[in-house]
Amino acid sequence: MWQTLFDITNAIALVGWALLILLPRRESVIYSVLYGAIGLLCATYLVMFVALIGNLVDPAAAAGSAPDPAFEYSVQGLMAMFRSEGAIVVGWTHYLAFDLFAGLWIARDADKHGAGRLLQVPYLLATFIAGPVGLLAWLVTRQFFDPVGNGRR
Repeated sequence: MWQTLFDITNAIALVGWALLILLPRRESVIYSVLYGAIGLLCATYLVMFVALIGNLVDPAAAAGSAPDPAFEYSVQGLMAMFRSEGAIVVGWTHYLAFDLFAGLWIARDADKHGAGRLLQVPYLLATFIAGPVGLLAWLVTRQFFDPVGNGRR
């Protein structure tokens, strides 16, 4: 079950990224990425999260359950939280949704700043592969672009 959900969420994210990178940036495409891909990933995440935390699925001993009251945020604590396939897939879906959301923001912001579509591709691919790297790169680069019609820089 978890492998199937993993495959489905990856496919949804890939379709969203393909739409964002390859198609003209029309409002219908933006809405498809936002509400279709990102919205679907978020809804899937919510259902999996509730099912996992509620022990409705993956009933391995405390898999995905709330941390021990003595839990401190540490590497060992995180390893304990992610000791089941379900928790891994839920966590991965979280990353997919937020990276795609960051990519959508980059694309829209780059459009507003007059950055050409070909220039955007490396930032979007970097965000797809390593979210914060692409986002940081765009945040630095965007300072060199004038928001369209603003007359600054």
